Amino acid sequence: MRRHPPARRGTRARPPQKAEPPFTTQTGGSLKVLYATLSVVLADQVTKLLVRGIRIPFLGIDVQGMMLYSSREILGNVLRITYVRNPGTAFGLGPSFTELFAVFSLVASIAIFAYLYKVRGQGMGIRLSFGLILGGAVGNMIDRVFFGPIFDGTRLFQGKVVDFIDINLFHLPFVFNIADAAVTIGVVMLIFFQGSMAGRREELEIAGGGEIENERGNGEEANTGNRPNGSV
Repeated sequence: MRRHPPARRGTRARPPQKAEPPFTTQTGGSLKVLYATLSVVLADQVTKLLVRGIRIPFLGIDVQGMMLYSSREILGNVLRITYVRNPGTAFGLGPSFTELFAVFSLVASIAIFAYLYKVRGQGMGIRLSFGLILGGAVGNMIDRVFFGPIFDGTRLFQGKVVDFIDINLFHLPFVFNIADAAVTIGVVMLIFFQGSMAGRREELEIAGGGEIENERGNGEEANTGNRPNGSV
């Protein structure tokens, strides 16, 4: 009796590869994110002190700041430096909620830092986005928590945020600070990189699915061609 060669098994399908996040993680990436966060906090606090003014005699520091609500033109009416202080009256809430906003900013900063540690394995783009958001949150948190006793003689958590970047576009004035700008840029970057990562993951899943189907088809053809024909 003639023996037929054993049927070849189909090639095992390879699982789809995981999508690589934008800006693949590199050694030292965590330090870069930390530097970005600290740079935002430092730039935010230095510019606020220059606008508000600070005097430290034993260090020889005596910076004369601007008068509250005073303004200086930079680019005509489009860009000004206007010194205002925000007690946290967002959404129409009164100044009595200053301490509530201060506590919220402190909790938010801690939560963002914890989440940044959680996503430490993500790409640099994602982590850098959270680093900018964290820097902005910490910058404004310092104002709300510490500026009260330092500058105004009030208690902790009664400080007001210093805003000074006055932009007038389409007759809609915006007054903000570097911390606010960092948070906005970080959110925009996060949306962009999350969308890019999702799109790449979908492409890899589609490509991986096609490879699996092709390998299955090749395996079925091989099995069909090597079936016993019943001859003896």
